[in-house]
Amino acid sequence: MTLPTESVKLGIIAGAGQLPQRIIDICLQQKRPFYIIAFENQTDPMLVENHPHIWCKLGQTKLAFDYLKESGVQEVVMVGPIKRPAWSELKPDTFTATWLAKHLHKIFGDDSLLRAVIDLFETQGFKVVSAEDIIGASLLAPRGIMGKYPPTSQDQQDISLGIKVATVLGSCDIGQAVVIQQGLVLGVEAIEGTEALLKRCAFLKRPGSGGALIKVTKPQQETRVDRPTVGLETLKRIQESGFKGLAVEAFGVIMLDKEEMIQFANKNKLFLIGVDKNI
Repeated sequence: MTLPTESVKLGIIAGAGQLPQRIIDICLQQKRPFYIIAFENQTDPMLVENHPHIWCKLGQTKLAFDYLKESGVQEVVMVGPIKRPAWSELKPDTFTATWLAKHLHKIFGDDSLLRAVIDLFETQGFKVVSAEDIIGASLLAPRGIMGKYPPTSQDQQDISLGIKVATVLGSCDIGQAVVIQQGLVLGVEAIEGTEALLKRCAFLKRPGSGGALIKVTKPQQETRVDRPTVGLETLKRIQESGFKGLAVEAFGVIMLDKEEMIQFANKNKLFLIGVDKNI
């Protein structure tokens, strides 16, 4: 007999940011048992207080697997960004070192690494699920204008260009976001992340209005464990940088604080829109 999802024990592989707490809140509402794998210098210690958890260093895979198996976990969700150390800084246990020796030659970037990690969890008997599997599809950006202010015709041209640039960027496994103003690419996201991209582009802003952050999924992205995410802080950085709005891939990008984002966009006359990647 198949157990209801709410009865299946969940392992939460917790990185930084708000999303791990959102998953915990849902589990508490559903009275679903959960067990947290927290990482030193990555996971917020406040997140795990009063909840079942263990602390691991990156590379201590056997410790994590043993804890999850002993706890009877069947499904695993990986949420929150984790800063990946250089290979030379990683101190793997024997289990992880053996696995890396067999698979390292296949890993050429974040996407291939994450697919390999999913395969590893699945070979250990765990089902890997996405954040939206637990929270629901409302976690993803809807299609269309959110809020009072639509993009202008120039903004729409910038969005179209941004989607093309970000898609090419993503196909090279580089980043997921670009800043476009008046038909010019002011910056592309790499390892520094979206916030640093916006800070950098603020100094490159052209005279006049306009300018948008465009964020989409990579063509080959493994969305169960790695979806682009935006939130209220993203909009605040856009406003502080002097740009005019945010366009995200509809049903592809996670929106944290959606209602707060819409209120902030309205108050600051920013556009906020979910778009198809093939426009």
